[in-house]
Amino acid sequence: MTTPLFQIDEPPRPAPASGFALPALFALGFRPFYLLAAAFAALSIPLWALQFSGRLGRPYLAGPLWHAHEMLFGFALAVIVGFLFTAGRNWTGEPTPSGARLAALAALWVAARVLVLTPFATAAAVANIAFPLLAAVALAVPFVRARSRRNYFFVGLLALMAVAAACIHLAPAGSGALAWRGVQLALDAVLFVLCVMGGRVVPMFTQNGVPGTLPRRRKRLEQAALGAVLALIAADAAGIGGWPLAALAGAAGALHAWRWWLWQPWKTCRVPLVWVLHAGYAWIPVHLWLRALAAAGLVAPTLATHALTVGAIGGLVIGMVTRTARGHTGRPLRADGWETACYALVLAAAAVRVAWPLAAPAQTVHAVLLSAVLWSAGFGLYAVRYWPVLSRPRLDGRPG
Repeated sequence: MTTPLFQIDEPPRPAPASGFALPALFALGFRPFYLLAAAFAALSIPLWALQFSGRLGRPYLAGPLWHAHEMLFGFALAVIVGFLFTAGRNWTGEPTPSGARLAALAALWVAARVLVLTPFATAAAVANIAFPLLAAVALAVPFVRARSRRNYFFVGLLALMAVAAACIHLAPAGSGALAWRGVQLALDAVLFVLCVMGGRVVPMFTQNGVPGTLPRRRKRLEQAALGAVLALIAADAAGIGGWPLAALAGAAGALHAWRWWLWQPWKTCRVPLVWVLHAGYAWIPVHLWLRALAAAGLVAPTLATHALTVGAIGGLVIGMVTRTARGHTGRPLRADGWETACYALVLAAAAVRVAWPLAAPAQTVHAVLLSAVLWSAGFGLYAVRYWPVLSRPRLDGRPG
C-alpha cells in the first residue's frame, strides 16, 4: 500500500474523522489565516509578474509599493492576527473570534487583497485600514476582560498597522514619501512583534523540544534589546537618518545577536522544528546591521529590507505556522521531510535575495528571480500540505 504524497504523519484518532468539515476551518484564528497567508505568499509572485506584464490593467496599487504593501498587510499581518487570536485565548482563557466572526474577518482580508488590484481606491483603503483595526478590537476584548496588561501593547501595534495603512492609502496624489513612510512604520511594527514573540517562544520551544538545552534570558539584556528597537521606531518616525541611525541600528543588532546566542542555537541542529526558529531569528541582527550599513551609505537599503521580510519574517513564520498548527490540531511536535523542505526553501530564498546581490550587485535580477521561485515553492508546499490539517477538526477531539 502506497502512502499519499501529502499525508502528514498522525497519531491514532480518538474518534473516526468525518472527513472535510468547513466549519473546522473557522474554529480558531490560526486556521484560516495561516492557510490564506501561505497561499497568498505563493501566489503573490505570479501576481507581481502579471503586473509587470500589464495583464492586470491599472490596479490601484502597482509596482514596488504594491509588493511592499502586500508583504506587510497581506502576508505578515495575516499570520500575526492568526497567531494572536490563537495565543490570546491561551493567555487569557477568554474566547477570541471564531465561527462567523472569524470567517467575516477572513473575508475582509481577502477583499482587501483583491481591491488593491482594482481601480477602486476608496474601497481598498477602507478594507485595508479596517482589517487591523477590527483585529485590534477583537483582541482587546479578551485582554481587557482577563486584565492581561502585559499583552495590551499587541492591541496598540495592530492599531499602529492601521495608521501605517492609512499613510499609504490616504496619501495625497503624487505623495510617494508619505506612502513609503507608512511602509517603514509597518516594517518597524512587524519587527517589534517578531522581537517580542521570538523572545517568548524561541527559548521555550528550545528547552521543551531539545533535550540538554538551557536557554538563558537576562532581564537587562531583554529590556535593552527591545528598547533599542523602540528607539529605532522613534528615529524612523522622526525622520532621523545618516550616522545617528547607523549607530543605533548597529547597537540594536549587537544586542539581538547576543540575545539569540544565549538561546544556544548550536544545540538545535538535529531538531528542524526548533532550528528553523533560530535561523529565522538570526536574520533580525543581520537586518539591523544591514540597516546600519545602508544608513551609512555602504549598501543598498533594499538588502536590509529583504533581510527582514524574506529572512526574519519568512523564516520565523514558516517555523511558527508548522509548529503551532501541529500543536493546536493534536499532532506530534516534529517536522517531517516535507516540512523541513519548506524551511530550506524559504531560508534559501532569503540567503539568495540578500547575499547574492551583496556579493555581486550586477546580478541582482537573477537573485530576485531565483529567490522568488524558492519563496513561492516553500509556502506553496506548506499550503498544499496543511490544507487537510487546517480544515479538519483536531485529532484529539478538543475544541480549536
